[in-house]
Amino acid sequence: MPSVQDTAYPRLKTHLSDRELATIYTPTADELDLARKLARGCVNQLGFLLQLKTFQRLGYSSAIGSIPASIISHIAEAAQLQVSNAQLLNYEGSRSWFRHQNAIREYLNVTPFGEEAVQRMTEAMMSVAPSKHDLADLANVAIEELVRQRFELPAFSRILKEARQVRHVSTLAFFESVTQLLAREEIVQLDRLFIQDAETQKTPWGLLNDEPGKPALSRLKAAISRLKWLASYQWCQAKLGDIPAVKIEHFAAEAHSLDAARMKDTDRAKRYTLALSLLSVRYARSLDDLAELLIKQLRKMHHKGKEALADYRLETQQRTDELIGTLRDTLLAYGSEGNVSKRFAAINRVLENRSEQLLEQCDAHMAYVGNNYLPFLPKFYRASRAAFLDLLDLLPLHSSTRDKSLEEAIQFVRDRRRSRQTWLSVTERLLNLGWIPAKWWPLVTGQTKRSPAPVQVHRIHFELCVLSHVLLELQSGDLYIEGSHEFGDYYRQLISWEEYRASVDEYGKATALPVEGKAFVKRVRQQLAERAKQTDRSFPDNELVSYHKQRLIVRRPKRRSALGSVRLKTEIARRLKPTHLLDVLADTQTWLNWMRYFKPISGYDAKLDEPEARYLATTFCYGSQLGPSQTARSLSDVGRRQLAWVHQRHIQEETLQQAIVATIKAYNRFSLPRFWGAGKRVAVDGTKWDIYENNLLAEYHIRYGGYGGIGYYHVSDTYIALFSHFIPCGVWEAVHIFDGLLNNTSDIQPDTIHGDTQAQSSTVFAFAHLLGITLMPRIRGWQNLTFCRPRRSARYGHLDSLYTEVANWKLIETHLPDMLRVVMSVKAGKISASTILRKLGTNSRKNKLYKAFHELGKVIRTGYLLHYLADAGLRATIQSATNKCESFHHFAKWIAFGREKTIASNDRDEQRKLIKYNHLLANCLIFYNVRELSRILTEMAEEGLRFDEEAIAGLSPYLTEHINRFGLYLLNLHRNPPPIDYEAPIPILAPEEMSLSWA
Repeated sequence: MPSVQDTAYPRLKTHLSDRELATIYTPTADELDLARKLARGCVNQLGFLLQLKTFQRLGYSSAIGSIPASIISHIAEAAQLQVSNAQLLNYEGSRSWFRHQNAIREYLNVTPFGEEAVQRMTEAMMSVAPSKHDLADLANVAIEELVRQRFELPAFSRILKEARQVRHVSTLAFFESVTQLLAREEIVQLDRLFIQDAETQKTPWGLLNDEPGKPALSRLKAAISRLKWLASYQWCQAKLGDIPAVKIEHFAAEAHSLDAARMKDTDRAKRYTLALSLLSVRYARSLDDLAELLIKQLRKMHHKGKEALADYRLETQQRTDELIGTLRDTLLAYGSEGNVSKRFAAINRVLENRSEQLLEQCDAHMAYVGNNYLPFLPKFYRASRAAFLDLLDLLPLHSSTRDKSLEEAIQFVRDRRRSRQTWLSVTERLLNLGWIPAKWWPLVTGQTKRSPAPVQVHRIHFELCVLSHVLLELQSGDLYIEGSHEFGDYYRQLISWEEYRASVDEYGKATALPVEGKAFVKRVRQQLAERAKQTDRSFPDNELVSYHKQRLIVRRPKRRSALGSVRLKTEIARRLKPTHLLDVLADTQTWLNWMRYFKPISGYDAKLDEPEARYLATTFCYGSQLGPSQTARSLSDVGRRQLAWVHQRHIQEETLQQAIVATIKAYNRFSLPRFWGAGKRVAVDGTKWDIYENNLLAEYHIRYGGYGGIGYYHVSDTYIALFSHFIPCGVWEAVHIFDGLLNNTSDIQPDTIHGDTQAQSSTVFAFAHLLGITLMPRIRGWQNLTFCRPRRSARYGHLDSLYTEVANWKLIETHLPDMLRVVMSVKAGKISASTILRKLGTNSRKNKLYKAFHELGKVIRTGYLLHYLADAGLRATIQSATNKCESFHHFAKWIAFGREKTIASNDRDEQRKLIKYNHLLANCLIFYNVRELSRILTEMAEEGLRFDEEAIAGLSPYLTEHINRFGLYLLNLHRNPPPIDYEAPIPILAPEEMSLSWA
């Protein structure tokens, strides 16, 4: 059940500043006159003014005892009234108190809460109930409507009661509407989901939540069969048509947490709605999984082709050397003295009538020139050909652009998949082959030139070429899968051009960016020119940047230790009180009540004995990676199944993030973190977590070794972690760089991002600039990046050799509206930044949007690199921010001591939840440590000890020495164990009994 703090229900602040008291709670002259007119005596007048001013602030009458003393004293002083607390308490509930309430309502033109108010707020909640499930959201809508209609607000419990009733009625209406649309045969088909198979002892419902497993050919075939099975249930889309997508996702999450037995025990109407919702969501995910499996299998095939080319070159090295030797001897013979006939005779002696053989060898070598490994692909393709073509048949692939040539080629392959001919005619279909790249062209058409137009294609090579382009265009977004989430048509998710034109000017003002193409290009070009001149002018005075062997080198400044830093850290370590990790969770819960967000996924009140203890134990269990079995052995009051039940039914990824935000908001109230940063910078980086090999997310990480996934964190410059993701090792990490920042709802709102080398992409720089975010990554190998001149004629005295290109300003100007439309869609929540960046991270021959982002990004990145070279302080700041992120990685993994940094689940939803659990536990410990540091520093100040600000800035909340993460073990020397029987008999079967069963 949500608390008052989770809603917009107005409350009086406990601590108010002098400015707030003067602005909000100072009675006006008219209000003082009204008090003297309606109330007699100091007590009644002060009571009237207290009711009036708090009513103006809250929208409802407030009990005198709940009004902070600072407000009472301020109003009493402003009205020059002296009244004791006892007198004020006697005023409450008197006849004057009731009479004054009516007068205040009349003066403020507020209608008392009654039946009409109930009807209005119920109607308002019913209008949004289809898309909102959380009681806090419904309560906020009710509060907003009552305030708008100028009704007095009732008690919070009354609003919550009405919200609960509205949600119940709305949800039941969905259940009934779905059930009424179901035909008898459809109900029978759904009921079969919960019937256990006699042989496998499994239900189809249990198989519904299975993960695709390791990306192998056998898994690909199983995933195809699974999609076909799920496709047989896709009549469910028509039954769920009136239910908003957000509700379907919620119903699917609830269904996912229930096994077949519990689903059978659920009310009939609810059971069918939950089942249809999960079937719909799983179908979309299966499309995503199949596309991911296809992409990974095709990548694997191309990788094998490259390895085969490398092996081929090793095997044919001797032949290649012989060909080079023959060419050398031929050239020497050709250049020998004598007439033409003598030269030809010399050449013939070299060739020895081997011209045809040598020509064949040259042709064989030329087939692989330019690292062309494509001729090797067919031998790796044959085993998986049937599965790949099944996928082409099954996946609803469509072009997202006007160029339909690849879509037509896919259909051509589908129509002729049963053919056994080596060459297929293309004249009857007039197939457009202009999209085929140069390396593929000779293999596919058998021709070296584009003209004349080919009349046939090589069947196997054409299929491989089509599949390879399906891989590329799914990544770039030029090809999409109807019904998929990750590979759907992202153009449909963008705001319309009408919405763009209506809000682009306002967006430009908010981000301080020109939104007209010419003005935008002028601004960016001018900024780049100014930065280039400034950096070049200051270069002679830049002691840490210089040329060495015609290469620009950046040196690090000498480190200097803060005065008293070692002494301060030593004194703090001495004063830290030892504690347990579970006690840290309990203390932070007492202070912050972060577990108020945990509740049953159905949204109804928890029916748990001692829910606080259960929630604490579950957070500790999964945050430390200890696991339910071991935690149940360590904590006598909880069982393994209880922990798993709370984890599955009461704690979700979204509620874990809400609890994390609660810790961040409370952390931001401390003054100590202000010494570490202003909260305006955030560092993003990933660290590898080991996971089992048998899941789709697991990939082999070359840098770290072993299979795993990446925990990707946004860590504030004040050390607290703001957001966390769990992504595959092979993914380009920078695509997730903005999600955490844009989804951040805490009080710490950074506007500058520091990342590692993966954030150096030009596309990411352009995206950040258009979002109004400053991107400042730490970049290795920056010397190899492109530096753009503002104009072709621009020249610089010291750094001119850095510049290699001029940006395509015309392309940026032309496509600025398209780029702004994309980032405005991200800002509006229509599409995630990671989805867009994943598409824009792949070069597209069809989409000029990628090229426009790329050109703009090169310009913004050039300006940043020049700033980076010129400012040693900026380089130090970036290094410090990224070091904090790396330190957090070690801190979070230190907390996850249970499984030695291994996430023991193959379920992707579970993996993301485990990362969030660990993030929450880490934030709780960071909060606890800062509280302890603040306490110790206060004690030291009272003792007269003083330290340099730099010494305090050198502290860190990632302290672990005082934490006992394993618990306490009692050493009992008075135990009396039973005696040992060294001769205990071992039950071994006699030879004549070997055939007997164990029973």
